[in-house]
Amino acid sequence: MDGAGRCTATAELTVAVTGYDRQPVVHPRRLALARSAAGWRVEREEAAGGLPPLWDLGAVRAEAGARCLVLAVDAADTPAPAGLAAVGDRAVAAVEALWGSAWAGRLLFELPATGEWFSRLLAEERPGWSGMAAVTVAAPGAPLNAPADRILVNPETYAGLSDFGRQVVVTHEAVHVATRADTRAWTPLWLSEGVADWTGYRDTGRTARQIAPELARDVAAGRLPAALPEDAAFTAGGEGLAQVYEQAWLACDLIARRYGPERLVALYRAVGAAAPGADRQAWLDGLLRDRLGLGLTEFTGLWLAGLRTLAP
Repeated sequence: MDGAGRCTATAELTVAVTGYDRQPVVHPRRLALARSAAGWRVEREEAAGGLPPLWDLGAVRAEAGARCLVLAVDAADTPAPAGLAAVGDRAVAAVEALWGSAWAGRLLFELPATGEWFSRLLAEERPGWSGMAAVTVAAPGAPLNAPADRILVNPETYAGLSDFGRQVVVTHEAVHVATRADTRAWTPLWLSEGVADWTGYRDTGRTARQIAPELARDVAAGRLPAALPEDAAFTAGGEGLAQVYEQAWLACDLIARRYGPERLVALYRAVGAAAPGADRQAWLDGLLRDRLGLGLTEFTGLWLAGLRTLAP
C-alpha cells in the first residue's frame, strides 16, 4: 500500500453460467484498491494474464434458445443472437439423433463483435483459425476436469455464410462438444474432424462433389493424396486446408455408407477408449480390423478408390 492509501492485488474471479457450467470458470484479475473512511473500494479491475472474458470486450447481451445460450457483445454490427440460437437448437437435435443423449445436450456460444476480438479469445491459436466461422474451445482458466466447452463464433466469417453453411458449421462444432468425453489426444484428427463434418452434412441431400468441391478439383487435375491426412495437416493452415477436411469427411462417409452410422460412432468411441502403444499405425490398424473387419491398408485403398470417383 502506498502513502495515499492505494494498493493493487490479484484475485481469481470465478463465474459459472447456470445450466451450462458444472464447475466455475476462473479468470485471473488485477484489482486497484483505494482506502477511504468508509473502507476499501475497487477503483479498477482488469485481466491479470490469460484470455479476457467476453465482457471485457463490451456489454454482453444474452439470448436463450430451447437448447442453447448465446452470449454476444452488444454491438450494432454483431449478427442477431436469435438467429444463432435457432441454429444451435437444430444442431443439438441433429447431434443427438446420431450420438445419443449421453452428453449435456446444450450449447453455449460466445459471440464477439469483430473478427479481431474473435482471434483474441481463442484459447489455442492455430494457423488458419482466425478465418474460421466457429471454433470449440475450453473455457479459459477452467479446471481440467470441468467440461466447459464454448463455441466461439467469428462474427465476420459467420455472417458471410449462407443459412445452409451456418447450420453445417454449428452442427460440426456441436459434435465436438458432444464427443468431448470420447475424444483423446491420440484420436486421429481425420476421424474427429471427419465425423464432425459428416454429422453436419448428414441428411442434407448434398452430393460428394458438392460437399468436397476443392478435393474434386484436385482429383480431376490428378492431384491425389497417398494416405489419410496426418494430424499436422489440420494445424498447418494455409492453402490446402479445405481439401484436408474434405478428405476426412470422405473417410467417415465411407465408414457410414459401408457399415452404417452406428458403426462409425462405435469406432470413434473405441478409438478414444484404447490408448495406443509406441506404434500408432499398428494400433489403428488393429482397431479397424476389430471394428470394421479390414486393416488400415485395405481401408486406405477403399478411401482412395472413393476419392477417384470425385473426378467428373
